[in-house]
Amino acid sequence: MMIGGRGADKCRKQRRGVSELGLPSETGKATAGRDARATYSSPFPRRVDAGNQLAADPRLGTLAGRDDTIILALPRGGVPVAFQIAQRLNLPLDLMLVRKIGLPFHEETAMGAIAMGDVTYLNPAMIAAMRVTDAQVQAVLKKETAELHRRNMHYRQGKPYPDLKDKNVIIVDGPGSSTLDGIATGSTLRAAILSVREHGPTRVVAAAPVGPPDSVAELAKIADEVVCLQVKEPFNAVGMWYQLFPQTEDEEVLELLHRAESFGRKKEE
Repeated sequence: MMIGGRGADKCRKQRRGVSELGLPSETGKATAGRDARATYSSPFPRRVDAGNQLAADPRLGTLAGRDDTIILALPRGGVPVAFQIAQRLNLPLDLMLVRKIGLPFHEETAMGAIAMGDVTYLNPAMIAAMRVTDAQVQAVLKKETAELHRRNMHYRQGKPYPDLKDKNVIIVDGPGSSTLDGIATGSTLRAAILSVREHGPTRVVAAAPVGPPDSVAELAKIADEVVCLQVKEPFNAVGMWYQLFPQTEDEEVLELLHRAESFGRKKEE
C-alpha cells in the first residue's frame, strides 16, 4: 500500500560501554563523551530514562498489565525506550519494522518511510521541494526495502508477526544514531501506524519522548492518541533533547527482545 502526501575486541568494548543495555556505561564510570555533554541541559539523559518517563505517564499507565495490549518498538532506537515501558507496565514487546526513506543527497532527512505489510508513505511536498526524481525515489525505496527484509529475518528469525486484531497497540519510537531520527519528521511513525491499522486493532497509541508540534499534530490525525512528553518548538534536531544517544546495535536489539520474552505474562499468585 502506498500513501502519498565491530572489529577488534577493544572496539566492541568501547561500543558496549555506551550501550543502553544496563551494562557498565549505564551504571558505572562515565566516559569522556558523557563528561563533555553532562553540563548540557536536556530532559532525557539517555533512551532508558526517556522510556521510564513515558512508562510513568498515566495515559500509558491505564493499559498496564492488560491482556489486550501490546507494545511495538521501532528499531533500532525505539527498542531501548520501549523496553523500559514494557518492563514497567508488564506488557509484551515486539517490533514494528520500518525504514526511513531519506533524501538521496542527505539520507538523514526523511522524504517518507516504509513499514511491514508493504506500506509506503511518501511526502510529495518534500520530494517536490527537493527536486527528487522518480528514479531517485525508486532507487532509495529498493535499497531500504532490502534492508527492511534483512532486519525482519535477523530480528524476528522466523517468528510470526503478532496478532493485533482487537488489541490496543502502543507504537514506540525513539532516537536513532541520526540527529534527525525519531519523531523529527514523523515519517516512520506514520508508516508504522498505517501498517498497524491494516491488522484491525481496537486502538493505536503512538508514543515518543519528544517531537515538534507539527509532526505530533499530523500523527494525531491517524492515531487514536499520541503520547509525547516534550512537544517543542523550535525542535531543530532530536539530539538536542538527549545528553547521550549512542547508536543502538543489532546485538542490543536482540538482547532486549530476549529479556522481554517474559513481559506480559500473568504473575503467579
